[in-house]
Amino acid sequence: MNATARLFPGFRQETIQTSQARLSAVAGGSGRPVLLLHGYPETKAAWHRLAGPLARGHTVVAVDLPGYGDSRVVGDPADAGSKRWMGAQLHELMVGLGHEHYAVVGHDRGARVAYRMTLDRPEAVTSLTSLAVVPTLDMWSGATKNFGMGAFHWFMLAQPFDLPERLLSADPTYFLDLTLSRMAEGLEHLDPLALAEYRRCFLDPDVRHAMCEDYRAAAGIDERHDIEDREQGRRIRCPVLVLWHEGRTFGPGRVPLDIWRDWAVDVSGRGLAGGHLLPERAADEVLAELDVFLGRD
Repeated sequence: MNATARLFPGFRQETIQTSQARLSAVAGGSGRPVLLLHGYPETKAAWHRLAGPLARGHTVVAVDLPGYGDSRVVGDPADAGSKRWMGAQLHELMVGLGHEHYAVVGHDRGARVAYRMTLDRPEAVTSLTSLAVVPTLDMWSGATKNFGMGAFHWFMLAQPFDLPERLLSADPTYFLDLTLSRMAEGLEHLDPLALAEYRRCFLDPDVRHAMCEDYRAAAGIDERHDIEDREQGRRIRCPVLVLWHEGRTFGPGRVPLDIWRDWAVDVSGRGLAGGHLLPERAADEVLAELDVFLGRD
């Protein structure tokens, strides 16, 4: 039995070909569909504590972001790191699985793809849950010395090809373990099977390159898309749930709930203990919030 089967018992493993990607996913349960999108530097394995309980009342799809994990970019599409491009491939995935309408739950980078999907495809996304992030435009505009020192990878991975790729290739496992240890407040807080999956995938230079493209897009086209939305007055109309690391603020002391209210008309949420990796460190609390929130759909 492979690691994915052990982390997601009862789920079927899917490989879906979209127009410009080959996506690796797991799916299970029945009911209204929910798409789970993981963050950097992880894979769909990040949802192993939440997917099973959610599947008791929903059809759950957890997927490796394009280029991450076992998902691969096909060909040489323009702006393959952009959240708009990623979102388009993931929408194709959901439609291919028979889901024209679905909720999206995203953590970290996955939340950035999720809110872009919500803005770009309001007819498809029924609700948005954002774990641990604020929109990219607000992240850059509120960047401080403390942010730069703590989240240095935002600047490092966004450097032009192939500087960050070369730096990461020197000792990928050391870099990954250091990153995850800081995020999880110790590697001992992560499931050994999930950690092994993160390490396996991060050893692949194509995966590391995709991560760099993701961050390059955040410093370029993703920010431009956010600026265009802000200038055109576009807002998220579906319900939005925001959960974040308790005590975390952005920019000049703003809490995520207030920032998201600049972007959406129906926002609720709260801070949770457990650090950045909420799907793994605060799974029970996240699940309790999702049970109530997704019941609104």
